[in-house]
Amino acid sequence: MGASNTGLRAYRVGDLARLREICVLTGAAGSDATGRWSTDELLPDLFLEPYVTASPEWAWVVDEGDGPIGYLVAVPRTDRFVRWWRAKWTPWFAERYPEPDEPYSPEEELVRRGYHPEVLEIPELEEYPAHFHIDLLPGHQGRGYGRGLIENLLIPALAAAGIPGVHLTMDPANSAARAFYEAVGFTPLPSSTADAPALGRWIPPRS
Repeated sequence: MGASNTGLRAYRVGDLARLREICVLTGAAGSDATGRWSTDELLPDLFLEPYVTASPEWAWVVDEGDGPIGYLVAVPRTDRFVRWWRAKWTPWFAERYPEPDEPYSPEEELVRRGYHPEVLEIPELEEYPAHFHIDLLPGHQGRGYGRGLIENLLIPALAAAGIPGVHLTMDPANSAARAFYEAVGFTPLPSSTADAPALGRWIPPRS
């Protein structure tokens, strides 16, 4: 694909069901997470649908003509997104997932994110206020789509909005994703740890 935008387009509401499927199919360190949790709805309820609900204009998909095969969802201001989540998403989420009590199982740790969106507020938020999630089906990786989503769509949009930096957090088991992010200019942030990698990229002001 190179530097072109071929196959990339803006998110449409009609994409949601398929994007939820992709979220699950890539939800285990890039592999299929179907059946991993008690419901396959949990991952997209945390890592996809809040984003396209709060900021649909910051979502793009990869579509070769037969429907989405990947996507990128972002928010330009994580602090504002956290406030929106508390006010709008947590009440919706709480109707579907009871708040767990300690000690927490791995699934309950995920559920707690729905009640505590402040987990998204990394120490470097002032310098890197935006964050995103990107997922591509395994059979369509390595063809330039991920780079195109970031370099041709996300970064220019953030620059135009005056956002100084963007960050991501990731599953430490996903070594292929780590290599990809570093190849597109992301470097470890001071708060990054081996168990909870956090990478950031500075965005030069638009000239």
